Amino acid sequence: MNKWLVALTVMLPTLIEIIDTSVVNVSLDHIRGSLSAGIDESTWSITSYLVSNAIIIPMTGWLSRHFGRKRYLLFSITLFTLSSLLCGAAWNLQSLVIFRILQGMGGGALQPISQSILLETFPPRQHGMAMAIFGVGIMFGPIIGPLVGGWITDTWSWRWIFFINVPIGIISILMVIFFIVDPDYLKRVKMKIDYWGLAFLSLGLGSLQIVLDKGQREDWFASGFISWLTLISISSLVLFVIIEYFAEHPIVNLKTFKNLTFTTGNIVMFFAFFNLFGSIVLLPIYLQTLMGYTATLAGMVLGPGGIASLIALPVAGRLVTRMNPKALLGFGIIVSSYSTYLMSQFNLAADFNTIIWPRLVLGVGMGFIFIPLTTLTMSGIRKEEMGNASAIYNLLRNLGGSFGVALVTTVIARRSQFHQFRMVEHLTPMDPSLGIASTNISRELISRGFNASEAQAGGGGAVYSRLVRQASMSAFNDAFYLLSVFLICIIPLLLMMKKGQAARPG
Repeated sequence: MNKWLVALTVMLPTLIEIIDTSVVNVSLDHIRGSLSAGIDESTWSITSYLVSNAIIIPMTGWLSRHFGRKRYLLFSITLFTLSSLLCGAAWNLQSLVIFRILQGMGGGALQPISQSILLETFPPRQHGMAMAIFGVGIMFGPIIGPLVGGWITDTWSWRWIFFINVPIGIISILMVIFFIVDPDYLKRVKMKIDYWGLAFLSLGLGSLQIVLDKGQREDWFASGFISWLTLISISSLVLFVIIEYFAEHPIVNLKTFKNLTFTTGNIVMFFAFFNLFGSIVLLPIYLQTLMGYTATLAGMVLGPGGIASLIALPVAGRLVTRMNPKALLGFGIIVSSYSTYLMSQFNLAADFNTIIWPRLVLGVGMGFIFIPLTTLTMSGIRKEEMGNASAIYNLLRNLGGSFGVALVTTVIARRSQFHQFRMVEHLTPMDPSLGIASTNISRELISRGFNASEAQAGGGGAVYSRLVRQASMSAFNDAFYLLSVFLICIIPLLLMMKKGQAARPG
């Protein structure tokens, strides 16, 4: 079978699924108004998808073996397509949340299955190029999602962000039927179902995803809801690890972690996407809340970074077979860390070019991280174990993004309060600069027709407003700096990674 047809077949539904993880964010206000829901209630349409997605991803290898990979892939795309149709037709928030759970269950398997099929279809010397194809969807999807979602919502309706998946899903189903063939070692195998492993995995990851998604909104452990879910998550995941280690047919084969390069690669990927998702969430918030950018202008800042990744990915894919992958990976980590350090130098007077440059640098850096890291991590994995390894790898990548977003939103909230408190200490009636600034603003307001008392109150209010903006800016600087430090600290882990030759199936 032509490898490029196979690549197109598996990447088409995968790209749509990745876009759907972020496309709802920009349409949330429209969904809330249309379905008469509150802000906190409406966010469950996002959380429900992430939870079911996170639960299914690590099970993908086992489900592929149990049902046959091609059969399971067809089922997943069909479920994703049908649930997309139902999401678009949802009549209230409860029905939308249920259909989003089904959509996440259908979409969760697409990323790991696509990656494993690409690595099996392309010969080892072309694994770099195969991962470049996969990386286009992984890197570009979260960026293009909000842009496409915003345009569709404004032009048509929020329902069309789901309806548009239906024809693409039908085309994908037909392509899988004609172009995907299971190798002999991936034919359907009847296995005893590991019910306890399945239960603890679902409970542990589901609770963890809700904690990460809702934690800051609920003030973390000040909330009994978050505290209990955290306890449930940790307990369930510990029990899951114990059960899976001794299970005859585990849902997730954790023995794969005995491969040191694979384990190290997963840690590096976790922190790489911790940085990527944290920064691409922070950047538009900074632009829209502090710099006055519209959603379209904020998208124009993110977009070129995605294009930079599209250029860097195939370049890295070619170089990875000609150079030491660890050198390329180290270069990518340093460049990405440097880009977020540049973002930590932003201020309230930054112009468009100053803001867009670090985003372009991050796009290049991430392109040079993804290809050599995936090639190294999977180099010692046998083909028949690729589905399980790919599922674990994709889970850690997604969890890295979730942890990154949770951290930066918390840092912004807490550090804004800290900086505001410290700045207010200097705003005293004895401070001459405060008096001068307040007087100048009051005079300006009087010249525009306000009376003296209104102008005096307005002068003080304007000074305080500027202080709040500056405190928020300092908090953004702290968050970007933290992301930069976390990423550069993983450089020593590269010394533990070695490129191995996977054993062939016998």
